[in-house]
Amino acid sequence: MARSLARATPTAPASGDNDHVGLAGDRRSRWAERARRTAADPHALAVAAGLLGAAAGAEALWRAVSTHASAASGGIPSADWQLAAVVLVLLSLATTVPLGLLWAQPAAAAVAVSAASVLSIGLFHMLTVAGLVVQLTVLYRLGRCGSQLLAAGLAAPFLALALAGLTGGETAILTMLLASLAPAAAWAGFARRARTEAQAHRAAQQVITDTLLQNTARGERARISRELHDVVAHHVSMIAVQAETARLTTPGMPAAGAQRLSAIGDTARTALTEMRRLLRVLREDTPAGAADRLPQPGLGQLNDLLDDARDASGANARLIVRGWLPAVDPGVELAAYRIVQEALTNARRHAPGAAVDVELHYTGDALRVRIRDNGPGPPPAAAPGGHGLAGMRERATAVGGELHAGPAADGGFLIEATLPAKAEAVR
Repeated sequence: MARSLARATPTAPASGDNDHVGLAGDRRSRWAERARRTAADPHALAVAAGLLGAAAGAEALWRAVSTHASAASGGIPSADWQLAAVVLVLLSLATTVPLGLLWAQPAAAAVAVSAASVLSIGLFHMLTVAGLVVQLTVLYRLGRCGSQLLAAGLAAPFLALALAGLTGGETAILTMLLASLAPAAAWAGFARRARTEAQAHRAAQQVITDTLLQNTARGERARISRELHDVVAHHVSMIAVQAETARLTTPGMPAAGAQRLSAIGDTARTALTEMRRLLRVLREDTPAGAADRLPQPGLGQLNDLLDDARDASGANARLIVRGWLPAVDPGVELAAYRIVQEALTNARRHAPGAAVDVELHYTGDALRVRIRDNGPGPPPAAAPGGHGLAGMRERATAVGGELHAGPAADGGFLIEATLPAKAEAVR
């Protein structure tokens, strides 16, 4: 009873069996790769052409000898038999040896082999097995790498020869096979070419798709990084500053309250440090340290910017504010600040000594920034640093605004930017 239960209990395959299967698969893969390399070697192709030519010549000579032996009673002269044997051997070589040119000149090899095969079947009623193999090979190669129309045209005569019924015996069988398989070989070459081209097309599409996805992801990371750096970091830094200011300027504050305000400031500064680390990850393709910059400036720092411009150039620079200027979106403030900064840099470089007026005009739903100098005229399109007018336009467009630049009506150069003033308009 125990013996029968043991026989009926299924057993899992041993790990050695799995290893054996894996080794067999690896061995087949190595053999397939070695076969592909051998087939692509031109020397191997020449050797194959020589071997097939020798086999075809031997088969033609054997057929000639057999034909002579069977027809000896008919009184055929020996010289005529020898000449016929030489012609058959040469034709058999002509149907096989051009295989050596297949990689370099597939069309020439296919035409030579096909012409020799048609001549051998039509005039001498002979086709060797090696000649059949070579004919199918050259038609497949021509359909895959050469003219598809030529491959189809070279396969057609064999169908006509098979239908004509000019031969008998073994040659008739080989001719029927060739008539059936020649179009199939050509079409197999067509299909392989179409498959290869489709694979290449899919691979190219995949590369393009991957590149687009990478660029989109990189752009999105850069956008998030700008938002964190220019907006969120600004507010977090303001929390730290206000907590520290409240702790130092509030008289009579209890020690516990001062300690809590100090803890708020420390937490805000820690958050800034962690945010800078996050910015390094988001902007992994930027130079080291690019994410460690302080929160970006806004309209409140324009006076300092103009003071620096006056100190650097010695020319007059004025800030004119028209209307009440409320708090606007930090991203818009940054864009306005950078546009003014770039315009002052351009004026200092291309119109040294020229006076510059910077005007801010709030119209309720828009902030208009106007920078005008009384220099000689328009600067070059690209300012130092690779930004110039194009960079200013990009900044204005990024926040939903627009920028125009050109000669001023009464001389000099004028830059006018219209930016959305409401925070909800900037997304």
